[in-house]
Amino acid sequence: MLWLYYASLKSEPSAFLLLTVNSVGCAIETIYIALYLAYAPKQAKMMTLTLLLLNFGGYCSILLLSHFLAKGSVRVQLVGWICVALSVAVFAAPLSVIRMVIRTKSVEFLPFSLSFFLMLSAVTWLLYGLFLKDLYVAGPNVLGVIFGVLQMALHAIYRKGNTVATEEEKNDTSVGKLSSDIQSCNGNAFFIFIEASDKEPVAILSEV
Repeated sequence: MLWLYYASLKSEPSAFLLLTVNSVGCAIETIYIALYLAYAPKQAKMMTLTLLLLNFGGYCSILLLSHFLAKGSVRVQLVGWICVALSVAVFAAPLSVIRMVIRTKSVEFLPFSLSFFLMLSAVTWLLYGLFLKDLYVAGPNVLGVIFGVLQMALHAIYRKGNTVATEEEKNDTSVGKLSSDIQSCNGNAFFIFIEASDKEPVAILSEV
């Protein structure tokens, strides 16, 4: 949603692609959340609703503060930097999974298709941002390309490694107990956290 707001602040025709891509992303995420809430256990459903409210509250706070405290190009820059900061955090999210892959020497927690399309998307949006000279779009995707290459390298190294990790390794809290799926769509990224625990799974889908 923040990238939709950023695109709406830009007057250039190039912002049309940012608007369309992120609009489609929001629609897909809305469908995903609706399906999850329809079938999730009560505890997981309440947790997800709480996180959704926090997410929406944060977005509204940024929108209101930027609207009343900044004007013109300053507002665009402010929102752009906020988007960059949150996108960097999103791209850094799979670090716990990468650590688990190295520790277990198994890529079962890191699907090849996810890594491939993450890198492909990051490369595409990096080139797009550079072409438009929009560093707010290009900047975060530099990190996306780096993590994409790292994940592809891990697949090449450990593709013939262990296929199944031990239960102790799967449940090790120091690893974070979560697997994260990331799909980058321009400088922003849509991501899904599936938190694995001995009780109930909690899916957290967010857009920055």
